[in-house]
Amino acid sequence: MQFGRYFEEFEVGATYKHWPGKTVTEYDDHLFCLITMNHHPLHLDSHYAEGTQQGRNVVVGNYVYSLLLGMSVADVSGKAIANLEVESLRHVKPVFHGDTIYGESTVLDKKESSSKNDRGVVQVETIGYNQDGVVVCIYRRKVMVPKRPASEGSDEARSDQILAEAEQPRRPVPRRD
Repeated sequence: MQFGRYFEEFEVGATYKHWPGKTVTEYDDHLFCLITMNHHPLHLDSHYAEGTQQGRNVVVGNYVYSLLLGMSVADVSGKAIANLEVESLRHVKPVFHGDTIYGESTVLDKKESSSKNDRGVVQVETIGYNQDGVVVCIYRRKVMVPKRPASEGSDEARSDQILAEAEQPRRPVPRRD
């Protein structure tokens, strides 16, 4: 399996569907909250959460973002020299214990480095959605990646992408509503 891409393998408009998805458990959410010291009762206290607008515990947003970022590494930043910035981050809908999160990243732009000819910067937008296709999180980031060394073979990213998409059973389609 390919891990990351060289600069030449990114095409503006290409979308990489990250696989597999991840079902978020109560344990995942609570552990992340405790490790990061986010002790808000909306995430940890089911009795408290019953009295809120959502009526139940909501998965902490930074876990959802972190999960999507991790899912995207094999397709986007596995060869990264540096993660340069997160331009925007929106939590569109809540995630609940038991939801399964899927992600996909679309290449928005790519530019060769003006100071070093062995690398470039790729801008992607990643969306995360649940098992019903409801979009829950969208973020944009820029990643610096190396160019392919002259000693390596030809670009096979497109055929790898097609193969990977064919091997993703029961993947939902994202809806923005």
